Amino acid sequence: METLWSKGPSSIRDLVEAFPRAERLAYTTVQTVVYRLEEKKAVRRTTKIGNAHVFEALVSRSSAQHRMIDELVALFGGKRLPIMAHLIESGRLTPEEVAEARKALRNLARKDQSR
Repeated sequence: METLWSKGPSSIRDLVEAFPRAERLAYTTVQTVVYRLEEKKAVRRTTKIGNAHVFEALVSRSSAQHRMIDELVALFGGKRLPIMAHLIESGRLTPEEVAEARKALRNLARKDQSR
């Protein structure tokens, strides 16, 4: 999906070649994943060049991220605090990410006050 989001419509061969050589997956593996994403309506075939189908993303990066985060939170029984605490305590947040989080919290507080 990352390649489809960043480079746009791509053939399966293009998707395979987007991986670094040392981490490259088999063509048939990528093909299987793309076909499964197509069944789930996350990608679609746009054109055909020779024997190669070209696929494009139907789901935005943002939409996919939100869905995955919601699924992660669901794994924790709907509790967000353990996830947030882990990110903070592990030191994996950059100063920029901390600043963005503070800004988002301030904006949320403002929205709550205006209600």
